[in-house]
Amino acid sequence: MESEQLFHRGYCRNSYNSITSVSSDEELLDGAGVIMDFQTSEDDNLLDGDTTVGTHYTMTNGGSISSSTHLLDLLDEPIPGVGTYDDFHTIDWVREKCKDRERHRRINSKKKESAWEMTKSLYDAWSGWLVVTLTGLASGALAGLIDIAADWMTDLKEGICLSALWYNHEQCCWGSNETTFEERDKCPQWKTWAELIIGQAEGPGSYIMNYMMYIFWALSFAFLAVSLVKVFAPYACGSGIPEIKTILSGFIIRGYLGKWTLMIKTITLVLAVASGLSLGKEGPLVHVACCCGNIFSYLFPKYSTNEAKKREVLSAASAAGVSVAFGAPIGGVLFSLEEVSYYFPLKTLWRSFFAALVAAFVLRSINPFGNSRLVLFYVEYHTPWYLFELFPFILLGVFGGLWGAFFIRANIAWCRRRKSTKFGKYPVLEVIVVAAITAVLAFPNPYTRLNTSELIKELFTDCGPLESSSLCDYRSDMNASKIVDDIPDRPAGLGVYSAIWQLCLALIFKIIMTVFTFGIKVPSGLFIPSMAIGAIAGRIVGIAVEQLAYYHHDWFIFKEWCEVGADCITPGLYAMVGAAACLGGVTRMTVSLVVIVFELTGGLEYIVPLMAAVMTSKWVGDAFGREGIYEAHIRLNGYPFLDAKEEFTHTTLAADVMRPRRSDPPLAVLTQDNMTVDDIENMISETSYNGFPVIMSRESQRLVGFALRRDLTIAIESARKKQEGIVGSSRVCFAQHTPSLPAESPRPLKLRSILDMSPFTVTDHTPMEIVVDIFRKLGLRQCLVTHNGRLLGIITKKDILRHMAQTANQDPASIMFN
Repeated sequence: MESEQLFHRGYCRNSYNSITSVSSDEELLDGAGVIMDFQTSEDDNLLDGDTTVGTHYTMTNGGSISSSTHLLDLLDEPIPGVGTYDDFHTIDWVREKCKDRERHRRINSKKKESAWEMTKSLYDAWSGWLVVTLTGLASGALAGLIDIAADWMTDLKEGICLSALWYNHEQCCWGSNETTFEERDKCPQWKTWAELIIGQAEGPGSYIMNYMMYIFWALSFAFLAVSLVKVFAPYACGSGIPEIKTILSGFIIRGYLGKWTLMIKTITLVLAVASGLSLGKEGPLVHVACCCGNIFSYLFPKYSTNEAKKREVLSAASAAGVSVAFGAPIGGVLFSLEEVSYYFPLKTLWRSFFAALVAAFVLRSINPFGNSRLVLFYVEYHTPWYLFELFPFILLGVFGGLWGAFFIRANIAWCRRRKSTKFGKYPVLEVIVVAAITAVLAFPNPYTRLNTSELIKELFTDCGPLESSSLCDYRSDMNASKIVDDIPDRPAGLGVYSAIWQLCLALIFKIIMTVFTFGIKVPSGLFIPSMAIGAIAGRIVGIAVEQLAYYHHDWFIFKEWCEVGADCITPGLYAMVGAAACLGGVTRMTVSLVVIVFELTGGLEYIVPLMAAVMTSKWVGDAFGREGIYEAHIRLNGYPFLDAKEEFTHTTLAADVMRPRRSDPPLAVLTQDNMTVDDIENMISETSYNGFPVIMSRESQRLVGFALRRDLTIAIESARKKQEGIVGSSRVCFAQHTPSLPAESPRPLKLRSILDMSPFTVTDHTPMEIVVDIFRKLGLRQCLVTHNGRLLGIITKKDILRHMAQTANQDPASIMFN
């Protein structure tokens, strides 16, 4: 279907039975001579009109027929799934907020009538806290399950624990008394696949067998993940954050936050991480948490029947997702505020904080890492940072910004090529190819063979007396009189130089594979791969600065701080700063990223280096393009998203953007009392617009209101079925008073109650800068353009997106939803 038709697709077609949607927001309908009062749902009320919910509407056509009928009696049977919005449509924020205010007033007016009404009022007031509590509990439990399962399946690629099959490698050797300090990960209980299959622990045969089994398990996990996604839940692929941002801005994507998506995303996320692909689980955990929030919101009428209120829950859920992904509750709240949320009132801030708290508490109770901490990367450095180190920190920020700009351009170019070529039609083959290349290249290098989270942990860790990593293979000072925590800077040994070469190869490998991995049809996060790239670069820079300070401690920049025998440079700190810089370069986050990283690592005193690196990476990245990776993917997919961070600086007017243009057919409008039922049905069948402006007459073009396509269809079909005398030639009246008609005329159909009497309007001379701000801040779907009260045209959200694309010298057709 063409994007234009998809955007303008109405909520109904010609038949009442064709209405398919998800919620139960049946609107009050109005028919000639019939009183209709629908009071089964608190959130259901009229479109912004001149009527009051809960009142009986009496309509007469000049005759003596009058009745009082409940809407459910009016219909033969309630149609399941009748809702306010169809798939791939934008919600009306103003209408939803009006509905919620009316529901709130109605509950407050009744709460003093009885104890039951008071109980209902208290339940309604506390339902917001209940739903975020349930969301936090579920998010924390699922995150703990995913962490444990992913660790076990990652180690399954290398071997198995014979004493307890459900133990991963580390847990298997915890209770062993036969491990040595140098080889603490080797114990008799843990058997590699070579030991099990050919009975050899060392030698070429053992290496080849382990290599083959590593590739076999990686391909098996990747194939199973992409197959489950393709068959059961196509929406479970990718990061999910671009779509979450779009949904929070008011867009409807049915099924994206459903139970099937939740189940498949949880399972396939474990498989994708365990396959060794260059991806992380942090972004998808935000999607998982939002699925939990969406599912639990259906338990509470306050949220299930109001799309705007539901998005408040989803904002809190995204905070809980980051909280459990990084063990950073405060960072999660700031992430929701800075990066994903479109509408973030103060009460949502409190509920986001509470959801993040509950989720972090549950994850801490599960203790998936076995270290009594929320995160895997917790580090403690024993030396402060010095002023001269700001220069290498800023250099890391420059690297992060350059990496972010390169990654966004390269990844978007590859994803666009995937969409436009035959290669995109074979997602399973693509995943298998990427997984095979990753496994073949990753196994020989110990730093790429490691689980990415374990790699980051090793790069962050400071070299202490108990570290046996090759990164800590320094030449020892035999004259040291005692062992202290602050080990002085020492010359690098052969192990360190060997590790640097392996890290350089790992850096190139990670950069290339991450470009091709992000966007394939399995759950794939970007936080961990970006942090790994930054941590590798940072550790290399840190070791270089450390050796420079050791061999040239008499230089003026080192002389004041780096005395002989002093512990001056901490390479692990450079890895942490580099990780933050690269993640900032890709996502363009600032405040939330700094808070996430210091919560993640416990490095509270290193906020200034982190801030310097993150801001530098953002400035450098913005020099090549202002949008982050999530905004770039939103634009690539053509989602109707107006980014609040983007500035509109052009001097065009509303008249330049509105439709119809001079070459277009005239605007499809309704007149308030000159059209018949057949005329309106013909207009609905011949067009695909979501709604129609109502004018006084075609001569005057004076605006009366706006009628939604769905409401017109429901009203006409129900009137035809339930009211006598309504035929195709019946006059449809949107005016307050029915005009006088000849005696032989059929009964008119009065539809004033479904009319929005106060649609948003601007004049033709309104600057587009103001129009864009109105759309952003009020969440409008459309706005009517008038001149001295006469209707000239209409501006929709997609008209604005088209115009912004044109002003940026882009093809407008390329950004439409497909």
